[in-house]
Amino acid sequence: MVRSFLMAFLCTVAAWAQPKPADLVLRGGSIYCLDGPRSWAQTLAVRDGRIVYVGSEAGVAAYVDPSTRILELKGHMVLPGFCDAHVHPLLAGLEAMRCHLNDLPSADKVLAKIRDYAGSHPDLPWIVGSGWGLPLFAQANPTRQALDSAVADRPVALESADGHSMWLNSKALEICGINAKTPDPAGGRIEREPDGTPSGTLRENAMQLAYRHLPKTSPEERLQALRWGLDRLARVGITSFHEANAGPDDLMAYHQLEENGQLTARVVAAQTITDLAALQENRRKYGGKLLRPDAVKLFLDGVIESRTAALLDPYVGSSERGNLLYEPEKLQSLVAQLAAAGFQVHIHAIGDRAVRTALDSFTKAPGHDLRHTIAHLQLIDQTDLARFRQLGVVANVQAYWAQADEYITQFANPLLGPQRAAQQYPLASLWRSGAVLAGGSDWSVSTPNPLEAIEVALTRRPVGSNGPAWIAEERMDLPAMLAAYTINGAYLGHCEEETGSIEVGKAADLVVLERNLFDIPPGEIHGVQVTHTILDGRVIYAGQAHTR
Repeated sequence: MVRSFLMAFLCTVAAWAQPKPADLVLRGGSIYCLDGPRSWAQTLAVRDGRIVYVGSEAGVAAYVDPSTRILELKGHMVLPGFCDAHVHPLLAGLEAMRCHLNDLPSADKVLAKIRDYAGSHPDLPWIVGSGWGLPLFAQANPTRQALDSAVADRPVALESADGHSMWLNSKALEICGINAKTPDPAGGRIEREPDGTPSGTLRENAMQLAYRHLPKTSPEERLQALRWGLDRLARVGITSFHEANAGPDDLMAYHQLEENGQLTARVVAAQTITDLAALQENRRKYGGKLLRPDAVKLFLDGVIESRTAALLDPYVGSSERGNLLYEPEKLQSLVAQLAAAGFQVHIHAIGDRAVRTALDSFTKAPGHDLRHTIAHLQLIDQTDLARFRQLGVVANVQAYWAQADEYITQFANPLLGPQRAAQQYPLASLWRSGAVLAGGSDWSVSTPNPLEAIEVALTRRPVGSNGPAWIAEERMDLPAMLAAYTINGAYLGHCEEETGSIEVGKAADLVVLERNLFDIPPGEIHGVQVTHTILDGRVIYAGQAHTR
């Protein structure tokens, strides 16, 4: 009797201790966990969207039964799903639906594309688009006359690839009421001919003179654009991101997709700045499990190419230093107000004066753990590097820009002079100072592919190039950049306990790569393909499938 009871008890305990079968197992690969000790594993198991096992092949057997889906990795690499710390997927989708001018090699090609687009869309009242490159035009200043040669009978408004300039034809200037008597708005500039007539290009806040006249985007168009953008991000392994500038209509689109089960990423949305009550209402109204409108976006300056970035010392050959879009006192007050309401502040700052002013504003903010962030950081004064760590500000870096492309060689270097030119995008200096680096793309300004940005961070040269490294002392190493695009991005979004590393109990947000990045030369990283992207244990993108 006693023996029978003991055996029954032991069988019950054994059954209770036996792991439940997993929904999904990934096995036979190189799993880089991005946990504290930066450990490696061969297999992992997922149940109900959570990671329940990470370890050896032998240990996973207890989690497998006939219902378990098995992804045979065949040596492929697994990482936590990538996090993009600064991206515009909805805007990228809208741009793809319109007159899309990205990556065209010459002004003639740009004009030909505009002409063809207008011809194939005869019923559009406006020709709207984006993506023309500043280096294609003298002084980065395309003219209304050139645009008139492509389309003269309808208004045309085209944003530059970097989003800081707009090109209008004569018809658009007329409809917008922009003429020789129109003053430059605060924080903006109307490029002009010698007699004061607008030449056709608007900079920064001057673009607002045109925005109010452009056709409105419908809710259906926003949803279509966002679905397209989310699909593109899933294809490059991104499972979470920080939407870098979202108005109420954008938040509604994100919210609707989440309600419909179609939001395929975790999203921290930086709201477009408006009054505090509206920001708080948007946060309450649209926040969900995947969407959190917990940040606010502030533009503090422009870009170096058009001399609108705010510098400590003047541009070469000029007395201009660029303009701050907020006076320091006003910025400090605004940041303090937002922080007191629990918002993370996400600041665009390119020039060293803008970076210093942004850092100064955080010294006055309430001491909550909000993890404010400054994005882009092209130029930082050496004395300000350590302040990121001291103030707990996350350095939001777009590493793909750390190469000597035409924007750097034709515009930034001549405008900065040799000494400042040699200090651009100081990624390694920030990292050595103890700053937390989070990796972002600013897509659609540049590629959304984290692997391309990681390669540039390691090589400081264009992807696939064998040329010399640009500012070689600022090259990063692979573990640091993988952290920037995974656990550090999760930290920025206050979700490092939920995602960002491969650990038992965390969400199964994963990316599978066809090659182990540690086993290949840095110059080959850009060519590595994503085979699977997984969010909460659900495959949201599958390229080369090895599943049964």
